[in-house]
Amino acid sequence: MKLREIPYQIRQIGVIFALSVAGIAAHAQENPAPAHGIAMYGAPALPPDFVSLPQVNPDAPKGGRIVFGESGGFDSLNPFIVKGSAPAGVSLLTIETLMGRSYDEPFTLYGTLAEGIETDEARSYVAFTLREGAKFSDGSPVTPEDVLWSFEKLGVEGNPRYATAWKKIATAEKVGDRGVKFTFTEADREMPLLLGLRPILKKAQWEGKDFTASTLEAPIGSGPYVVDSFEPGKFISFKKNPNWWGKDVPFYRGQHNFDEIRYEYFGDGGVVFEAFKAGEISTYRETNPAKWASNYDFPAVQSGDVVKSEIPHSRPSGIEGFVMNTRRPIFADWRVREAMIQAFNFELVNQTLNGGAYPRIQSYFSNSELGSDMAAPAPEPVAALLKPFIDDLLPGTVRGYTLPKTDGTEANREGLRAATKLLEEAGWSVQDGILKDANGAPFTFEILLTNGQDDIIAAANIYIEALKRLGIEAKLTTVDSAQYKERSTAYDFDMTHYVRSLSLSPGNEQTLYWGAAGVTEPGTRNWMGMNVPAAEAMIKTMVQAKTRDEFVVATQALDRILTAGRYVIPLWYSDKSRLAHVKALKFPAKTPIYGDWLGFQPEVWWYEE
Repeated sequence: MKLREIPYQIRQIGVIFALSVAGIAAHAQENPAPAHGIAMYGAPALPPDFVSLPQVNPDAPKGGRIVFGESGGFDSLNPFIVKGSAPAGVSLLTIETLMGRSYDEPFTLYGTLAEGIETDEARSYVAFTLREGAKFSDGSPVTPEDVLWSFEKLGVEGNPRYATAWKKIATAEKVGDRGVKFTFTEADREMPLLLGLRPILKKAQWEGKDFTASTLEAPIGSGPYVVDSFEPGKFISFKKNPNWWGKDVPFYRGQHNFDEIRYEYFGDGGVVFEAFKAGEISTYRETNPAKWASNYDFPAVQSGDVVKSEIPHSRPSGIEGFVMNTRRPIFADWRVREAMIQAFNFELVNQTLNGGAYPRIQSYFSNSELGSDMAAPAPEPVAALLKPFIDDLLPGTVRGYTLPKTDGTEANREGLRAATKLLEEAGWSVQDGILKDANGAPFTFEILLTNGQDDIIAAANIYIEALKRLGIEAKLTTVDSAQYKERSTAYDFDMTHYVRSLSLSPGNEQTLYWGAAGVTEPGTRNWMGMNVPAAEAMIKTMVQAKTRDEFVVATQALDRILTAGRYVIPLWYSDKSRLAHVKALKFPAKTPIYGDWLGFQPEVWWYEE
């Protein structure tokens, strides 16, 4: 039957029905049903009815204890503010977030405190629905008011790492009895995930108190553990909450298996290892491959009571090395920074400290698809992103930049010749054996390190001797962890040890690492003091990318800007972690793609005699 032969009334009903279906579909697209998880790109790997994460042992036994050793100390139990130094375990063990991250996927979250998440295609907003029965450790319910208060308090008065996301929230509101909704000032694909990972604190605990003040009052959280006992500078012990509300949540199955998690504090890293040998702590992470090969022949290893485990990973190398503070005039010129890199004899340092076992970090995101091949010119898509900023980019950003490679001898003649030429171009010259500027001021600076950084201190001493050949006087200063925290927060250093672990899903946090606000705002991770509009533009492109390919191109462009910026003298990285531990400590056979990183130890480990 042709359309014109259908009675008019029936055709009208059909039109109305079609419009209704279209309207329902459009409404569903604008207001999708809450989901069990969310991925940065694509869909979560696990279905709504998943039983546990793939990288856990869902039947892991409960009980026992794990004891960590830390160098330094703590003087606060509030890890969410700038002031004070708090134990990492407070946030990790006692505080929960709305969603939890699966470290077997690049960036995917699944519900924890929240049973569902809702957002639109543009990700212009996000809404969370709290689980019924979610409770703080004191038995009080976790409410939408707690969530809203936590987001604002952290965004306004907390550590600067929370401020970037808070500034992008246009409205925050309660929805129904268990829901909260955040609408953004601009579409941002990462924002729903970032908010899903914000710590949730108890509002009532902080009424009438100064949230920014350092305190030894433990925050009340809803996590699996509570602070049991502590002595600042000596130890802190966390015990499993027997009434923890979340023990049956699928995300948590096979996790948080110990009855007690304890951190013992020691004066320096060398003492921590001796404490491990003596049985005072039960696990030790070895970062030196030469020591891994030679120092683990003590009786507990020989008897089998201590075992050695190697954990592979597929995450970016990140950056580790000696960072130069460009707020200091002495390091403002990129030619001076390149000279500092040329003078550093990596091959000698690596052979001396690591037996030459480690490869050198080539770029911030090397060892992953996010890293750019810095030895070659930028590929066309990357070059196209960088083109609007070409006049302000440092040499090598687009055409390619490689780190110097020495012959490993102490003389390093080629590197020192290159450094001398660069320093002369920047206005420095040797006068009576001392490198001076045009005004006769000598080239002197301080390398600030913490007590107990034995390998880094040794690397710095080798470097200082090399710099003397250029007429440069570098002084090494070591301080305790509290002094170091205070000075690094205020950027009160010339050069210091710098570590930034980077994930497979970098996003808004990169602004905190490399954004211009960090030049003057204390407490950010922009220790080098860089102010590069191109870098911030690449970060914006990253968080607005709609496909993984667009995201990778933008990250590779950022990688080139950072590496060619010559802010850090890169050290080494490892594609696996080395953990020594008592044999009763076990971990699952499946290693997540992030390996021994966040979410691994102690979360998925267990104790079994």
